[in-house]
Amino acid sequence: MATRPIEIGPAGIRTARNIERLRLLHGLTQHRLAERCAALGRPMTNTTLSRTERARRRCDVDDLVAIAAALGVSPVALLQPLPAQEDSAASKPNSVRREG
Repeated sequence: MATRPIEIGPAGIRTARNIERLRLLHGLTQHRLAERCAALGRPMTNTTLSRTERARRRCDVDDLVAIAAALGVSPVALLQPLPAQEDSAASKPNSVRREG
C-alpha cells in the first residue's frame, strides 16, 4: 500500500514561516537552533529543522514546544499570524524594510 504525502495546512505553513523568521531575528543558524533544541531534551538535526521551515515536514507539538523554548518565545507565538506589516513584507521577494 502506497502512502500519500501528508499535506501541511495554513497553520503549519504559518508556523514554518514564524520559526524561520524568529530564528533569523535571533541571528541563529539552523544548526545552532537544532543544538539548542537538543540541549533542551528534544534532539533535532538541522535537516529536520530545514524541512520544518520549508513546510516539507510537520512540526509536531513536542518539536513546537522545544523550538519555542530555544527561541525564547511562547509556542503560541509560532502559531499566530504575522502582523500585517511583516506579513506583507515577507511575501514580497527581495523586499527591504528600513527603520528610522
